[in-house]
Amino acid sequence: MKKISPMLIIFAALLVSVCVAESCVPKRKFAEQKRLLDKFEDENDSLISANEQLIVSNTELRSQMERIRQHIQQMKADSVELAKNIADLRDINRKLENKLQETVFALQSLKKGSEQQASKLTMQIEGIQNDLQQREAELQRLSNELEEKRRNLAAMEQELAQRNRRMAELERIVMRQDSAVKALRNKVSAALVGLENNGLTISIREGKVYVSLDEKLLFKSGSIAVDPAGVNALKKLVKVLEQNPDINITIEGHTDNVPLASNASMADNWDLSVKRATSIVRILLDNTKIKPERLTAAGRGEFIPVDAANTSGARQKNRRTEIILMPKLDELYKILE
Repeated sequence: MKKISPMLIIFAALLVSVCVAESCVPKRKFAEQKRLLDKFEDENDSLISANEQLIVSNTELRSQMERIRQHIQQMKADSVELAKNIADLRDINRKLENKLQETVFALQSLKKGSEQQASKLTMQIEGIQNDLQQREAELQRLSNELEEKRRNLAAMEQELAQRNRRMAELERIVMRQDSAVKALRNKVSAALVGLENNGLTISIREGKVYVSLDEKLLFKSGSIAVDPAGVNALKKLVKVLEQNPDINITIEGHTDNVPLASNASMADNWDLSVKRATSIVRILLDNTKIKPERLTAAGRGEFIPVDAANTSGARQKNRRTEIILMPKLDELYKILE
């Protein structure tokens, strides 16, 4: 089943909101909201694509490296066999040269003897010389073949070294990203000391830091106004976010599955979750150094529960806000290109 993009869900939520309140929301504002949502969808797709490319690239590199190693082993074996053949041919060469010298000496000794014997010896010399020329040609061919295999072997070893360097660089960047995420988690935990496991949890999932805040820590039931205690917790988090400008921030609002009571300012749980996320975005930007382009506000409604049970305890867990901190992947993009 194709995964529904969070940005499409947000757009659907906003579309519903606009349709409900069409008479009081200017078309220009709606168009601006849609443009922002399209931009967020592109960024989300880019992150998914980068992750998939990294997995495919690593798999292909490992497979190619194994084939190259096997080819190199075969070429080394061929080179050893060629070297042995060349050594054997040189040994035969030496024996033929010795035999030729012996024959020439015998011919000179018998020159004064029978003309027939001399002719026979001459023919033997010519045969030996022809044989020697053929063997020298074969020796040259084998030498050329060996040199070509050595050049190919060197080229393949160089390619393997390049692939090894590229894979090592990929692994180094991934390890550095993991270390950065763990360090960020520790910084967030230190900044929010006293709140963790007391309405707030911090975890690492899929290379991202998730800061989950219970509804009771931020909002009154059905409200989008952040309580003072929640504002205080968010301001502590702001200090960490200001010190890490390379971290993108997504705020996701989540509700339970209980429909909202009739409310002119809130259409449904989608609307409530989006507006709560937007309220938190405004607090994070209020008199801070955080750049707005780093922030994304998203509403998930009741559709991503942490506990699917239809109990009051489960519904309480599901009423939450998640602040997702994602390191940028610029270096990985450059290597994959």
